[in-house]
Amino acid sequence: MNNNNNNSVSASFKTNPMMNLDHIIPLDFKTALKLPESHSWSTTTSTHVEVDAGVPVVDLGDPEAVTLIRGACEKWGMFQVTSHGVPIKLLNQIEFQTKRLFGLPTNQKLLAVRSPEECTGYGLPRISTFFSKLFWSEGFSIMGSPLHHARQLWPNHHFDFCNVMVEYQKELMGLSERILGLMFTSMGLTQEDVKCLSESKHPQALLQLNSYPVCPDPTRAMGLAPHTDSSLLTLLYQTNISGLQVFRENVGWVPVNPISGAFVVNVGDMMHIICNGRFKTALHRALVNQTHHRISIAYFYGPPKDVNISPSIRLVDRDHPILYRPVTWKEYLDSKATHFNKALDFIRFEV
Repeated sequence: MNNNNNNSVSASFKTNPMMNLDHIIPLDFKTALKLPESHSWSTTTSTHVEVDAGVPVVDLGDPEAVTLIRGACEKWGMFQVTSHGVPIKLLNQIEFQTKRLFGLPTNQKLLAVRSPEECTGYGLPRISTFFSKLFWSEGFSIMGSPLHHARQLWPNHHFDFCNVMVEYQKELMGLSERILGLMFTSMGLTQEDVKCLSESKHPQALLQLNSYPVCPDPTRAMGLAPHTDSSLLTLLYQTNISGLQVFRENVGWVPVNPISGAFVVNVGDMMHIICNGRFKTALHRALVNQTHHRISIAYFYGPPKDVNISPSIRLVDRDHPILYRPVTWKEYLDSKATHFNKALDFIRFEV
């Protein structure tokens, strides 16, 4: 697991620092009895719909898993997976440690606050800089061992937290590689077609712990605004409280209801590029509620640092002209730090 200054995510944060501390330091949610104007959005819940068939669920032990994954990626850009092999004991442990972290007093959490040029530590999501209103959420980002920040939070009691985070990242890297392989297989791509990815010993990943505290007015608050992920894929463990929604054209915002022990898989922008637009990149958001403190745990799996990501030649033909120019993940992250959800447009060819 790459955890140094040459990592694409770290390098992009250094190139594009967050200089406004209001977009780094979360509100002290425990003292907020009313929704502050700084966190008041227009109504966020009126546009969501219930549909008969929600986000597909794929049992990875199903012989038809590859076919089901392709259909889900083409139609939704998202699916849930069961029978994934990650021990339930580990899921319980990371849920416990995440709640332990966010249950700390605000002044204690701020001991591990992320600096403007860092990508790890405590703070608001990076995308908050693109919005005038602030999110009703807090996060903690980890790459590799969280020892540096964990020691600041618990000088003498950080070992269990660190061990669980490292073990979880190890498990999810393996699961990410497995699901990535199934995605490629579903598109008829071989290891030779994606040699630059399959032979790499240095994929890059980021673990993001998310907290959505109880909100006094959830209809006017936003946990996490609509966005796509820059990664190849993202694995999200939702725990058991709803809040995640995915956008479908001509339908609206669809709730992604939690399934015990399952992971949500998001198609990221990098995978969308490799598949020449065949797989959708999932536009999603997170809402909050008035009664339950929701947590989620996201694992962003990205390509190696110096690999040019471009549409596979196997997926380019007369009916499917090439859509995107080659780009490294670092270049794309820099573009997204400037252009946000329009970043794909800036590497798209005129067709």
